[in-house]
Amino acid sequence: MKLLILIIAALGLVSCANNPHKAKEIDTKIDNMQKINGTDNMGIKDGNMVVQKKVMMNEELRSLQNNVYESEDKVYGNRKYGSAGLYGALKSCKIKLSSKAYGGDGKLRWTEPIDRVTDKEDEFNIGLDEKNKIVGVSEEFLIDRINRFKRYKMVLNKREDEYKEKLDICDAGVRAAQGK
Repeated sequence: MKLLILIIAALGLVSCANNPHKAKEIDTKIDNMQKINGTDNMGIKDGNMVVQKKVMMNEELRSLQNNVYESEDKVYGNRKYGSAGLYGALKSCKIKLSSKAYGGDGKLRWTEPIDRVTDKEDEFNIGLDEKNKIVGVSEEFLIDRINRFKRYKMVLNKREDEYKEKLDICDAGVRAAQGK
């Protein structure tokens, strides 16, 4: 019985050590440090010559999120500012191409709905905080949020490339129809 308890305790400690959400101490001290730029330093660590990049994760996350939101605006436009993005430009091109003036039948054939990736985020738990204020709270692990926004970025980069290609094809069709 004691052996079983020891095994369970040991497994518990091992599983805690492998938890990617636990904060861990990172040794960032380097000797003979010389700055390269705002985040990069070079120097000696454990006798080895190293280049070390040290970033503040709040700034990294903010930058990643802003980059994703900008990419999404570039692909799908921004309702608040009335921009159409690549999606809107493609739709306008297809409308023009389908018009009778350009040899079309006047009917738009559009099958692609807008699929914003960031509209699906943040569900809040609503309640009272420790000061008895009514609040909404959304919480997730930092590494999960970073990974989620990296996936958003990959999806949006792919969609941007696809819409650019489709827009180029449509624009070529308009130019060809104008040449008739």
